[in-house]
Amino acid sequence: MADDGRRKASEDLASELPRLTSTPGPRPGSSQSMHLSAKIPGSDYGLQGAFIGISGVIGAGKSTLAKALGEELGMPVHYENVKDNPYLADFYRDQAKFAFPLQIHLLNHRFKEHQQIVWAGGGVQDRTIYEDSVFCKMLRDAGKMDERDYRTYVGLFANMSSFMRKPTLIVYLDVQPAEALRRIKVRGRPMEAGITLEYMEALHRAYADFVENISRTIPVVRVDYGTFRTAGEMARAIAREHRQLRVLRDVRWDAAPSGPGQ
Repeated sequence: MADDGRRKASEDLASELPRLTSTPGPRPGSSQSMHLSAKIPGSDYGLQGAFIGISGVIGAGKSTLAKALGEELGMPVHYENVKDNPYLADFYRDQAKFAFPLQIHLLNHRFKEHQQIVWAGGGVQDRTIYEDSVFCKMLRDAGKMDERDYRTYVGLFANMSSFMRKPTLIVYLDVQPAEALRRIKVRGRPMEAGITLEYMEALHRAYADFVENISRTIPVVRVDYGTFRTAGEMARAIAREHRQLRVLRDVRWDAAPSGPGQ
């Protein structure tokens, strides 16, 4: 009788498990149902889950494009933190003194942003972590950062990058130095008032080298951005180039090998 009682209890429990452990689905038309059927960010352009980095010299229009592109794709945007940067004003006043702490601050901030985009499953970033090396090298070459600090920065970045997932692609906004300088003057940030055309020309050359090197490991879409384009135009161009970046190649043989090792 005891065995019969335990068997009956087991059968009753088994019959109740589906009800106790299952989660009812959302009712049609409910807010939960609408949330689950919501459009996946970037899906209209085949860019769902994409990590898009916006790259370019100072004044290229990165922040403006990042904002518009994020809205167009429905993706979160991570901006370069200029307003709350505690070193930037001091750096423009005394570059040699504040070059290294500024670069370390930026490296830390951008690493955090980079990882947040990865964990969130995609997004748009206004200036990538990889570009800081451009400015760091220019400071070293100009004698405003000593070799020891430069090597420390490079080593730290190398260690951090080993933990980073690479972006899906980098969009490089190619703007000529004179036009970029004009845009800098139009936006009128006091700390940028001392930027010269000579500096912008050197920065443009450094970015050309950067794009050439980074494109060996991360796909880069270089855009002639001398004239601003709409978010829709840029989204379509990025999606088109992204599709073409997916490479599959076949190797086929005309005839069977003639012998072992051939």
